[in-house]
Amino acid sequence: MTEGNLQQPLTMYGIKNCDTIKKARRWLESQNIDFRFHDYRADGLTAELLQRFIDTLGYESLLNTRGTTWRKLPEEQRNAINNADAARELMLTQPSIIKRPLLCDAGGSMLLGFSETTYQQFTQEKS
Repeated sequence: MTEGNLQQPLTMYGIKNCDTIKKARRWLESQNIDFRFHDYRADGLTAELLQRFIDTLGYESLLNTRGTTWRKLPEEQRNAINNADAARELMLTQPSIIKRPLLCDAGGSMLLGFSETTYQQFTQEKS
């Protein structure tokens, strides 16, 4: 890798048309940080990968209850998402309900959401 880039590759998970994903991608690119983008819609989401996210971050953190996808769910369905199994099934069938971006390093550390400050800290720890 070139100078200024991270020693370990990063993977950003999300959906390419998300505005926050676009901001996060622009920030990484402006900092010359190599990363791979994994689009849940184009590249898929396996139960194993999602379980790794849940094990590390908790299903409550991953579930985007502020977004359009959540608000469009019937109230009965929203109320039924009260444990990891129910949340996992919903996230597998509707990955747009997962908070994004989710940035992962090769060692398994994860950062959910985007702010320049937290990205700066996360990426400096890896360099």
